[in-house]
Amino acid sequence: MKRGIPTTLSQETLPVENKMKKKQIIESTAEFIKARLKGEGSGHDWWHIYRVWRTAIKINEQEKGDNFIIQLAALLHDVADWKFHDGNEEIGPQLAREWLEGSDVDERVIRNVCQIIRDISFKGAGVITQMKTPEGMIVQDADRLDAIGAIGIARAFAYGGSKGREIYNPDIMPESHNSFEQYKKSKGTSVNHFYEKLLLLKDLMNTKTARKIAKKRHDVMVDFLVHFHNEWKGVE
Repeated sequence: MKRGIPTTLSQETLPVENKMKKKQIIESTAEFIKARLKGEGSGHDWWHIYRVWRTAIKINEQEKGDNFIIQLAALLHDVADWKFHDGNEEIGPQLAREWLEGSDVDERVIRNVCQIIRDISFKGAGVITQMKTPEGMIVQDADRLDAIGAIGIARAFAYGGSKGREIYNPDIMPESHNSFEQYKKSKGTSVNHFYEKLLLLKDLMNTKTARKIAKKRHDVMVDFLVHFHNEWKGVE
């Protein structure tokens, strides 16, 4: 039988076309975020996004979630962080949706990405936040891993400085925030932030892969705080 030129894409061609389109969308999203956050000084800059993106991909090599959703959510998770928009929790998902719709992304993917962005933030020690999908768990773990360890220490003080917070004040005790509203209004010191959030993250990781990484990074912070308090007391 004579083989003619197909008038429609074959089933073998379709996945290739889709893969190329997804790659282009991811690349354009990365460029969009890089331009938007380049040079930001609070620790929520493009390089934070880059690290979360790469870490999420690495975690997913073991966890096997939807790679397209994971990459888009990792890239867009801080497109408009509520911390820099008067506590507005919806501006991030809204801007992400606008970008993804303009990029001709499937509605199912958009809903998943926006839900991850909406749920990803730590909301206080007393607030239970459960991600709704495996992809959300992976991206949240990647974001939280970037908040701890050596880089997490640097980011904590960069953020505190950007908000005019003291490094440490022994007269101001750490708080346990029982609601997201309480957490939003917190004005504690940068060192207090370790006790209010960062030291808690090791036990809040969703995936086995992230838990292994978090243990080492957690120990780095504990060691730092021991030295910090000893130097504060003048014994080192």
